[in-house]
Amino acid sequence: MTSAFDWTGRVGQTWAIEWERTDRSFAGLTPHLDAAILAAAPAGPFCSLDVGCGAGSTSLALARARADAQVLGVDLSPELVLVADRRRAGQANLAFRLGDATDVARMLAPLDLLVSRHGVMFFGDPVVAFAGLRAASRPGAGLIFSCFRDRSDNVWASDLVEQVTGIRPPVPTDYAPGPFGFADPSVTAAILKHAGWTIDSYARVDFRYLAGAGDDPVADAAAFFRRIGPLASMLQQAADPVALDARLKAVLERYRTGSTVAFAASAWIWRATA
Repeated sequence: MTSAFDWTGRVGQTWAIEWERTDRSFAGLTPHLDAAILAAAPAGPFCSLDVGCGAGSTSLALARARADAQVLGVDLSPELVLVADRRRAGQANLAFRLGDATDVARMLAPLDLLVSRHGVMFFGDPVVAFAGLRAASRPGAGLIFSCFRDRSDNVWASDLVEQVTGIRPPVPTDYAPGPFGFADPSVTAAILKHAGWTIDSYARVDFRYLAGAGDDPVADAAAFFRRIGPLASMLQQAADPVALDARLKAVLERYRTGSTVAFAASAWIWRATA
C-alpha cells in the first residue's frame, strides 16, 4: 500500500530522481490520456487542475496545447514539484504548487477541468476527496484521469514479481491507497458516484510499459525496478539482495527485445462530469 503520506517523503523523492524513466514507462499511455483531456477541455479559456501532477508531464502537455488555459499542477512531494517547475521553462499559463489537491481546488474554485495521470489512487478517503474536488468544480466541469487496471494485466507488477521472488502479489478485494487502488471499475464507479460525479465512460488502454533501453537495457531496467514498483521494497529487504538482483536480471533478459525491455501493461481512462 502506498499512501498520500508516502509521497511527502521517500516515495516522492525516488520518483523525482527517476522521473525520466517513469515518464518513459508511461509513454505508450500518455498520448491516449492527453487526447482524452483535450477532448474534454472547454472551447474557450478555462482553469484546470492536475491532481498528483508528479513531474508535470500532463500539466505541461495541456498548457502547451491550450494557450488559453490556466493550468495548475499540485502534488504532495516537494521534490516532484521542484522537478515540474524546472520543466515548466517559462510556460506562462502553467504553474505548480505543493499541497493537498482538495485544499488547492477550494482556493481555485470554480474549476473547469480536473485531470490526472495515475495521481488519484492515493487518497485515504477517496469519496471525501472526490467530493471536495466536485464541490470546487463548475457544473459541467470534466474529470479525466488514468489508473492501472488489474495487476494481472500489468506483467511488470505481477508475473515479473512472481518470477523473481516466487511470491504472487495479493489482489485487494476493496479500495486501498496505492497504484492498483482503482483497478476494479465497480469500486471506482461507486466512489465517484458517492462523491457526486456523473460517470461518462471508462475505457481500457493497453500499452507497452518500457522499463529498460539503450546499450544494456537489462541493466537499465534492473536499476529502474530497484527504485520503482513492487520489486523495489522486496529487493531492499531481501536476506540475500545480491542473489535476488542476479535473479532479477536473469528474468528481465526474457523480456528483452533488441535494445529494450518492455512489458504488457493496461490502464483505465475515466471520464466524468460535475
